[in-house]
Amino acid sequence: MHSAQQPVAGTDDAGTDDPGTDDVAGSDAPAPSADAPAGPRDEPWFEDLFARHATAVHRYLLRRGAADDAEDLAADVLTVAWRRRAEVPDGHELPWLYRTAGFVLANHRRKGRPVPVETVPDEPDPDDPAVLAVRDERVREALARLSARDRQVLLLTAWEGLSGEDLALVLGVSRGGADAALSRARARLREAWAAD
Repeated sequence: MHSAQQPVAGTDDAGTDDPGTDDVAGSDAPAPSADAPAGPRDEPWFEDLFARHATAVHRYLLRRGAADDAEDLAADVLTVAWRRRAEVPDGHELPWLYRTAGFVLANHRRKGRPVPVETVPDEPDPDDPAVLAVRDERVREALARLSARDRQVLLLTAWEGLSGEDLALVLGVSRGGADAALSRARARLREAWAAD
């Protein structure tokens, strides 16, 4: 990825006053946390955030099938982090960035493929790019039998190494909810694997 271009505090990319809203992540962006902020959220803070997490955010987007746009989407995620820096929970920056990346990616996909309202499916797209990125055919088939939510939980755990509070933050649930979701997803994966 290229070096970060830090937006100027209080302005959007065009240099106009920014009232603090973020149209990239929309209203689905992670809510403020009681853990944020712990220190000054200035340029050195952002430079440290970028240095520690930009590559992980980029890989997160690549693994979810956004190869052509991953760099731009990662920049969008980091722009959201700058604009909403007061909401980034101290010590849980990467899970917050992953959650934001999920919203940015979802918005990007919606913009890229207009779907008439009468043809909107009731279920998520079964051709999940995250599943297609898995190279082992048997693993891909087992993952494809799971719900989109179960796949998300398992891949956040396996690919991103998240667990506990960090997994809960990305999923937008309590720690107990995240633990239960992971347990259920693992059980369903075992069933799907045994079905082969």
